[in-house]
Order: sequence, then C-alpha cells, then structure tokens
Amino acid sequence: QVQLVESGGGLVQPGGSLRLSCVVSGSFFSINAMGWYRQAPGKQRELVAVIPSGGSTNYADSVKGRFTISRDNAKNTVYLQMNSLRPEDTAVYYCYVQTLRWMAAELKEYDDWGQGTQVTVSS
Repeated sequence: QVQLVESGGGLVQPGGSLRLSCVVSGSFFSINAMGWYRQAPGKQRELVAVIPSGGSTNYADSVKGRFTISRDNAKNTVYLQMNSLRPEDTAVYYCYVQTLRWMAAELKEYDDWGQGTQVTVSS
C-alpha cells in the first residue's frame, strides 16, 4: 500500500506564489512518474505537470513558464513551485505517483493519488 501526503495549498493573491509538496510512503519497489493534476469546480481533472524517473518534464500549456515541477528521489517527494498565480489556477491540486510493486512474483505498475489540496487565487 502507498500513501501520498500533500501540503502547501492555501489562499494567495494574484501574482503570488505557492509551493506544493507531496511525500510518498509505503511499500513499493520504485517510483516511476510523479506529477500534479488539478480539478476546478465544474471541470474535469487535468494534468498540470509530470516528471518521470528519467527524461524531461511535461507541463500543461496554461502553466508553462510559471510552474516548475521537481522531485527529490531520496525523500520520495515531488514539488510544484507555482509562481505568477492567476485566479484561473484556483482548483484542488492532486499529487499523482506511479510505482512499481511486486505482485505474484512480477513487477507491476500502480497509479496512486493524494487526497488533494486546495489552492485559491483571489484578491
């Protein structure tokens, strides 16, 4: 079982910054991709940013140049630095992780989600 604990959400004025963190714990062989999604009221959940275990990061067009995703593999933690926040960034932000776990003598991929943290951008 894998647990994801998010922190760092809150209320911020337009143009401000926030840093989200997500710590992954539990039983797994390794972590593949880590990322952040968000869901605004009345809208579908959408990708914000993802960072694989190797290779380049990927961002939604709406956050490119403003948000930066990073990970600390030693701490099993993924971060999302959000700058120049806009009211349209208001949403619940969900941490995502893909892990490899042993199942019936095979390594298999599993996707897990955090509980979500509210980010509100308002004056």
